Amino acid sequence: MNAPTPSPTDEQRRPKGFLDHFFRVSERGSTLGTEIRGGMATFFAMAYIVVLNPLIIGTAEDVNGDTLGIPGVAAMTALVAALSCVLMGVVSRYPFAIAAGMGLNAVVAYGIAPLMPWADVFLLIIIEGVVLLVLVLTGFRTAVFAAIPPGLKVAIAVGVGLFLALIGLVNAGFVQAGDGTPVQLGDGGLNGWPILVFVVGLLLSIGLYVRKVRGALLIGIVATTFLAIAVETLLGDGGDGLGWGLTVPSLPSDPGALIALPDISLLGLFLDGGLAGRFSDIGVATVVMLVFTLLLADFFDTMGTMVGVAHQGGMADEDGNIEGTREVLVADSLGTVLGGIGSASVATLYAESAAGVGEGARTGIAPIVTGAMFLVATLFTPLVTLVPFEAATPVLVIVGFMMMTQVTNIDFKDPAIGIGSFLAIIMMPFTYSIANGIGFGLLAYAFVMLVTGRGRRVHPLLWLISVVFLIHFAEAPIYALIG
Repeated sequence: MNAPTPSPTDEQRRPKGFLDHFFRVSERGSTLGTEIRGGMATFFAMAYIVVLNPLIIGTAEDVNGDTLGIPGVAAMTALVAALSCVLMGVVSRYPFAIAAGMGLNAVVAYGIAPLMPWADVFLLIIIEGVVLLVLVLTGFRTAVFAAIPPGLKVAIAVGVGLFLALIGLVNAGFVQAGDGTPVQLGDGGLNGWPILVFVVGLLLSIGLYVRKVRGALLIGIVATTFLAIAVETLLGDGGDGLGWGLTVPSLPSDPGALIALPDISLLGLFLDGGLAGRFSDIGVATVVMLVFTLLLADFFDTMGTMVGVAHQGGMADEDGNIEGTREVLVADSLGTVLGGIGSASVATLYAESAAGVGEGARTGIAPIVTGAMFLVATLFTPLVTLVPFEAATPVLVIVGFMMMTQVTNIDFKDPAIGIGSFLAIIMMPFTYSIANGIGFGLLAYAFVMLVTGRGRRVHPLLWLISVVFLIHFAEAPIYALIG
């Protein structure tokens, strides 16, 4: 379900200046004000990464027991996001935002760092970004995107929507790990002021959205943040006694503490020790497998996000293809390289971009606005952290609803499309991974096509990618056999 924006007339679509012409603002039925609101909504929906990424990357130990530290990672996370978002806006002219990827940062911190020094980790990320860029420039990455059937592309969008909704519910504490069950409602019930703040924010945002109030999602985030600050100020004990998910929404006693020069000491860490003789301790085979793991997750996370957000905003054609896919993927690959240079982990497209699209954003102006706010966040990191999960995540639930409505466009009567789509949709939230959902969906589609005698109708690239995913999912037993 697209944002409630009326279809523009031919006169309204006519460019009204260089900015309008370059970004095709009027042509896509948007306005400068809408793009600014959309960019701000996206920023607030994903600003948590400035807080969360340092807690993962900044505190994890590498093979030598060294850590990066939270302040430096926070500053570089914001700076890399700022540069990557602006790059995406200018190069692709689409409303996609980029920052250090959740999930990918966990792979980096807990899967790769224990094997090598941090400098080598970020060099590995740069190598992965360069490989991605080569795949884009040779047309391979775009060809893979075009080889996926339209029905599965819609399923990817729906799966991303459910994944976003689950992220919102989990981050807000509305859904938690259960006692004897994988998940449950809250801690067994809806207890605590933070949960109440989330519920009020969700109801407020829903009300504003269905009433078609301009800026509904952004207004919901800001209003709920003020409510959270008021609740913490009146009822809190100055700590985390109220049980906020990550950020305690309280104003600092010293207003000057809201401003601080960013710590950029981690910039270029990958150069430490020179470039010769790196990775010698772990071997070429391990390096290749690590790059492959990052490549696969980054490749399909980006594709899934692009498909999902584009479908939500009506920017994909009837076959699910997007004009200018190459430019989007080039900017994404360069963002990964920037993530390695800035020591901020793998930078990738954010599904939270859908928050801005939900506000009506349709062009590259929105991520430029998001990037500008991330740049400001390098100076005002404490101010950014005033927005708690409970205030930002209601937007993700609503965006999940918007993207879920596309499920009616999937032909479930075709068993290959139906079963493949079903697995793609459920495996994204159930495994907390967009890439896993795509992998299981493609494998199921190819398998059903094969057993129903339609294997020849499957695109050769899709067969190749299915085999790659099969190998990826079987990594553990393969290692056991060759170990």
